[in-house]
Amino acid sequence: MTSPSDSPDRVPPRAAEPQEGPSGEGMAALANMGWQILLTMGFATIALGVIALVWPGATLRVVGILFGVYLLGTGVFQLAAAFGTHVRRHLRVLHFLTGAASILLGLICFRGTLESILLLALWIGFGWLLRGTTETAAAASDQHMPARGWHVAFGIIGALAGVVMIIMPFASIAALTLVAGVMAIVLGLTEVIRAIRTRVEIGQLAQGTATQRRHLFHARPHAQH
Repeated sequence: MTSPSDSPDRVPPRAAEPQEGPSGEGMAALANMGWQILLTMGFATIALGVIALVWPGATLRVVGILFGVYLLGTGVFQLAAAFGTHVRRHLRVLHFLTGAASILLGLICFRGTLESILLLALWIGFGWLLRGTTETAAAASDQHMPARGWHVAFGIIGALAGVVMIIMPFASIAALTLVAGVMAIVLGLTEVIRAIRTRVEIGQLAQGTATQRRHLFHARPHAQH
């Protein structure tokens, strides 16, 4: 005698189908937004690089104004920190002096393009010089530092670049603008290529999911009458 479970007319259970819930739709929307944002940023970066190469003078004027705004903002925060209750007395004097100097330099940047470019070049030059000197001294004093030779080489190159920037500020900042323009174009092209590849991968993933669902749908066994 056969049991009910062995009946030939029993319909086998259906295979589980992948269902797209709110989380799946949210991930798909997030992925689409990601490649679109990356593509937009790539084109914007390319446009900035082209502007820097075609109109270097206007680019330097805008950069000088932004540098002046940066100095003013830094000076205001330094002055606010100088009058804070949590700051020690000897640090208040330092914050006040650096804040006042930053505000003064920021106001000088708004006087003209030459002043802002000169201050920007000196700011970058002294920064490179200080960083290169520090890196070289640290690598020379530590014999167990990994890649010690590379640190010494990069430190010397950075220090020399800072010296050149200080000695020839206008020519150096113009050359730096051209280099920044070329680097912006290359970076923008890289972002555009990444966005296109991401879009293709999302399309292939969606196509594969749809094909899998179609196969599962057609693979359902029919009930026997």
